Amino acid sequence: MEPAILIITLVCGMLVSRVGLPPLIGYLVAGFVLFLFGVQEESLPLLEQLANLGVTLLLFAIGLKLDIKSLLKAEVWAGSSLHLIGSILFLVPLLKLLGLLGLEQLTGLEWNQLALLAFALSFSSTIFAVKVLEDKGDMQSLYGRVAIGILIMQDIFAVLFLTISKGDIPSIWALSLLLLPFAKPLIYKAFDRVGHGELLVLFGLVMALVVGAGLFELVGLKPDLGALIVGILLAGHPKSSELAKSLFYFKELFLVAFFLTVGLNGLPSFSDIGLAALLVLIVPIKIVLFLYLLTYFKLRSRTSLMTSFNLGNYSEFGLIVAAVAINKGWLPAQWMIILAVALSLSFLFAAPLNTASNRLYQRFQSGLRKLERHPLHPEDRQIPVGNPRFLILGMGRIGSGAYDELANKFSGDILGIEHKQELVDFHRNEGRNVVKGDASDTDFWEKLEHAPNLELVLLAMPHHAGNLFAVEQLKRLNYQGKLSAIVQYSEDAVQLKESGVHSVFNLYEAAGAGFVDHVIQELESGKQHEADINIEEPTHAS
Repeated sequence: MEPAILIITLVCGMLVSRVGLPPLIGYLVAGFVLFLFGVQEESLPLLEQLANLGVTLLLFAIGLKLDIKSLLKAEVWAGSSLHLIGSILFLVPLLKLLGLLGLEQLTGLEWNQLALLAFALSFSSTIFAVKVLEDKGDMQSLYGRVAIGILIMQDIFAVLFLTISKGDIPSIWALSLLLLPFAKPLIYKAFDRVGHGELLVLFGLVMALVVGAGLFELVGLKPDLGALIVGILLAGHPKSSELAKSLFYFKELFLVAFFLTVGLNGLPSFSDIGLAALLVLIVPIKIVLFLYLLTYFKLRSRTSLMTSFNLGNYSEFGLIVAAVAINKGWLPAQWMIILAVALSLSFLFAAPLNTASNRLYQRFQSGLRKLERHPLHPEDRQIPVGNPRFLILGMGRIGSGAYDELANKFSGDILGIEHKQELVDFHRNEGRNVVKGDASDTDFWEKLEHAPNLELVLLAMPHHAGNLFAVEQLKRLNYQGKLSAIVQYSEDAVQLKESGVHSVFNLYEAAGAGFVDHVIQELESGKQHEADINIEEPTHAS
């Protein structure tokens, strides 16, 4: 039966992916299909172990990416906290009302059980949000960073619940974990020496599952909390991002097991599906609450709307919370299935909403701007771009190199746009004219309408989707100058040329050509040096 499990899971995941939805919906469906064939969770103990590993690695990966400073911003910590409280205060009476109206799944539930359900429904999906942001190339945009910050705060709330739900009094040795930060230099030294291959992956697994989960469980604390804290401990290391990428597919593969186990809990009845659909009708209220909170913290209406759409769904962490509550006997088992269906349906609702987010903002822009509070958030204010002759979008290594070449060979103002504040500060210290801005932000392009001397726009952003978006916005502004772009893949070059970019440079091809030019120059200089020696030799002999 094991080969059939893999085949069914793969087919369901592929079918769902073909329609543009996260594969995890397919894995939930695969679980239901396997249940139809008589597969029981109890008969697959390995599956449950892999599911637990997936959750642990998910929390470890969140810790690796955690920037504590980003959580201290009011729009993140206060926004997520107020949204959680507001969601519970709204959902508990609503669920109680639905129970009084005769919905059998809610009829016999106590207030504390309703609060647990409201808590599980308050979360938004980290997996869905990251997938959407990566596809759009918006991971580093302001709205993307705010969304990720709120998601991390929600994950922390979930981990605290999981820790408290354990119910056991921790050992007195739990206090020894306070010494972990003092072991940081030793851990970092080991991190430096593991290299970049399989040892790096093995190091990550040891840190997550042994130092994190194992050590915390040993002293009576929740293993998932240990994985998160050890991830945070490693977040400051230069290779933390590389480690997160190395463990990415392990985490994703093990999470497949988690979603399969959810489906193996049983098939939803028609009334379960109806209730799940009813819960999805609450998602727009969730979005509106995020929108009002984020504009209250002085983010622009567009930033607030895009963030709210990104968070407008239910979460896999809601399922994790529900699973713990069901295992403890705090909720009926059928709620795992109801929440799983609600999660899937919420993705069906959220996917087209995020795709159309820019169009929706343009349509309702005037009304949404009435929600804004001034002065706007310092990171979300208008950018004074002046009247440049050359504009460079993305001031990484390529963008900064292009800036210096243009400065050496041409006169006229050059402006670099970069969304990372640390890079903006670095370039300004180096004497370059660089301002902070997000070229994936529609409103940013309105600042270029009064730049009549603009002759060349160089697209040097790392994400292809961001470069394409920039081309679309320049067309909308009727830009008539030259467009150049840097790409990593040949298919991206074709797409950019079709969209109207005049010249496209393949990063790897250009690097290869530059390397050969450098080698030829070295060879020629070596031959010239030998020739000079040969000419000088008779003189020395005489």
